[in-house]
This record gives sequence, C-alpha cells and structure tokens, in this order.
Amino acid sequence: MTLSALLLVASPGDSRAARSAGLFELPYAGSPRYERFAPTMATMRREVNRPLGERAADRIARAIGLNRADVFTAKQYALFVSGKGVGGQRAPAELVDKSVRILTNTVGTPLYTKVDGKVTPVVLGSYGLMVSTDGMLESPANEDAPTRQVNSVIEPGGYLSTWCRANGAEAALRGLYRSAYTAEAVWGNKAQQQSGEAQLVPNGFQVVGMSMAPPIWIVNFALIYTLNPKLAAKMPAHWTPIPANVALAIAASPSGQVPYSKYRSSLPVR
Repeated sequence: MTLSALLLVASPGDSRAARSAGLFELPYAGSPRYERFAPTMATMRREVNRPLGERAADRIARAIGLNRADVFTAKQYALFVSGKGVGGQRAPAELVDKSVRILTNTVGTPLYTKVDGKVTPVVLGSYGLMVSTDGMLESPANEDAPTRQVNSVIEPGGYLSTWCRANGAEAALRGLYRSAYTAEAVWGNKAQQQSGEAQLVPNGFQVVGMSMAPPIWIVNFALIYTLNPKLAAKMPAHWTPIPANVALAIAASPSGQVPYSKYRSSLPVR
C-alpha cells in the first residue's frame, strides 16, 4: 500500500489508528531487542513534544548498553561542538550542533524560523518533523537537513571518530560502538534508503517522520547521550502521528518539503 492510500484508508477517528502504537514494520522497527526502548505513541495532548527527562534518559542509556561514566566530559563536548581541540574543524562541528538542536526540539527547546516574515518558535519533535531556516517543513532525514548531512561526520572513520581518538575520548567512542548504536544504524540506513524524498515512516494507518522510527531514534539518542547526557534528556519521549493532510503534502512534494506557514495550523504542539 502506498503512503497516500494508507492515509486515505484511516479517518481521524479510526479506532485502528488509535491502537497502532507499536506497528512499525521492518526495517522501520529496527531490532526487536531494542524497539521497546524507543518512544511510544502519545495518547494525551500533554505528551506531545514532551522531553524524556534525565531519569528516563539514564534508564534508556543503560538498557541499550551505554555507561554514563564513558561519555564525553563537559570540556570535551564544548571543544567538539565548537570545532576546537586537536584536529577540530568548524564545518562538521556546526553540523553536529545543528543536528542536536533539531533532534531535541521539544517543549522548552524550540527552533526558530521565519513564518510570514516573523521569527517564530517551532516545536515539532514528536511528529518527527522540523522546519528549515527558510521556513520549509520536512522530515529531519530530508537530504536538505543538517540531520541527514551529518551522517558523513558520524560514520566510522569519519570526523567524529578521528576527533575522539585525537582528544582522549576513545572510551566514549568504544562505548558508543558497543551499544545498540551499531546494530540500529544498519536498520536505520535501510529505512532511509527506501523512504524516498519524503522520509516518512508508516505505523499501522498512521505516519511519523523518520527521526521517530525506533532505530533512527535510538541511534540519535545513543550519539547525543555520548556527547552530552543532559541534551539527550531533551529528546521526545513520545511520537505523534502527522496529520494526514500534512503527510500527504510532504509525500507529494518532489523535494519532500512544504511551506510550514501553509500547514502550521494542522500541527498543534500540545
């Protein structure tokens, strides 16, 4: 079934949609071993875009094989994200910083963009959506997004691993690679490869942006927790279905992008 057909089958009040909190299929579900640690569907308005919190972040980290004792120190994170340290580079560091901001876009940590000429705070993390600096609504896995472009920075042998080895963060790197990060990255890559320009993910009769698919969310969580556990605590605690009219528009767009100003009213934040 195509995305358009899937969305047209379910109406806003469809009871099947209300129950489909765990119907991600492969490759979008990722490893059965780790899927249960990814966010579940929000069932109350107040859960939309709610951050995890540090207690939940620490619990998930332990469950997927991360040790808080092995993460970056505050100094290492400050150097890394600013492009400093031995072999530091500003461009890849900025990609990481932008990506972390996008992936922690929950209540209390808005992104800012121009909407109808006015700088506007936007919070869309639970939907698995973001708004670019020029006002376009898209999945964070869109080829135009920093969160997609950062893949070359974090891949094995890339800037991240090179910087870690040159700046005393080998333990953090080893811990990251020993965790669910490595297995889930394989599933995440498969999911991105088959999702076209839209980069949306089906769950039963609902759709969410790629960043909220279990393997992608876990990969991003593991990376951000390794860099800075306090930031990982700001990631979305629940995913929220994208309204059908918005998902259909994104799926129909050749670029996987639509003007946020046109669909803003369809995306309540809480």
